[in-house]
Amino acid sequence: MEATVSNFHYGAVTPVAAFVMACLGAALGLRCTTRAIRRGTNQVGWLALGAVSIGCGIWTMHFIAMAGFTIDGMSMKYDSATTVLSLVVAIAVVAVGVFLVGLRGPGPAVLTTAGIFTGLGVAAMHYLGMAAMHTPGDLRYSPLTVALSILIAVVAATAALWAAVSVHGLGASLGASLIMGVAVTGMHYTGMAAVEVPVDHHGAGTQSSAGMLSFLLVMLAGPLAALVMSAVVVMFDGDVMLGADERGARAPGPASVPAHAAVGRDGSAAYRGPGA
Repeated sequence: MEATVSNFHYGAVTPVAAFVMACLGAALGLRCTTRAIRRGTNQVGWLALGAVSIGCGIWTMHFIAMAGFTIDGMSMKYDSATTVLSLVVAIAVVAVGVFLVGLRGPGPAVLTTAGIFTGLGVAAMHYLGMAAMHTPGDLRYSPLTVALSILIAVVAATAALWAAVSVHGLGASLGASLIMGVAVTGMHYTGMAAVEVPVDHHGAGTQSSAGMLSFLLVMLAGPLAALVMSAVVVMFDGDVMLGADERGARAPGPASVPAHAAVGRDGSAAYRGPGA
C-alpha cells in the first residue's frame, strides 16, 4: 500500500511561482551569456554571473515547487547540508556548460557535451534535493519516469545553451527563457511523478509542514538575493538591455572629422596638411 502524495498542497501557487523563478533565472542567464560572447569584454565575469543566475533559478524553482509537496499522514524534514550541496551542484554544473559554450564556441560537439553534462547535473541536483528530504516512509522511484525526467533535463539544458549562443535579440531571449522555464519545471514535476511512498508508520518525522515551509523560505533567501543582484546588474548594463552587443556596434552616428581636415562649403571634408 502506498501513501497519497500531492505536489499541489497550495494549489496553483507553487507551480506558478516555480515557473516564474525558472524563467527569471533563464532570462538573466541568457542575457549575461549573450553579453559575454558578443562583446568579449570581461567574459569570465559575465559567464559566471550567467551560471549563477541559471543555477539559482533552477534550484529556487525546485524548492518552491517542493513547498507544495505533501505525503498524506506523514511529516517531513530536510537535511540542511544536503540541501546546500544541491545548490552548489546546480551552479557548478551550469557553470561548466556555460563556460564551455562561452569560451569554446557553439560547435555541435561542444554544445552536445555541455548539454549532456549540464542536463545530468540538473537531474543530479533534483534528486540530491530529494535525498535531503527525510520522511518516515522510504521514497521509491519509477525507473522509467526517472529516465524520462533525465532526458527532459538534458534536452532543456542543451536548448538553453544553444539559445545562449544563437538567440541574440532581447525579445527572442525572453521567449527562449519562457520555453526553458516550461522545460525545467516540466522536468521537476516529471521527476516528482516518479515518487512512490510505501506506507510505513515506523519512526516519525520531526518537522511539521509549517516548519518545513519556514525552513524552505530561509534556504531560499540566499539564492533569491543572488537573483535580485543579478537582475540589478543586468538592468544597469545598457549592452545587455538594449542589445547593442548583438549588433556588434552601436548605430553609426555622424562621421567624425579629424582636426586637420577642413570642411568645404558643400559640407565635404578636405584634407589639409600640417603646413596648410
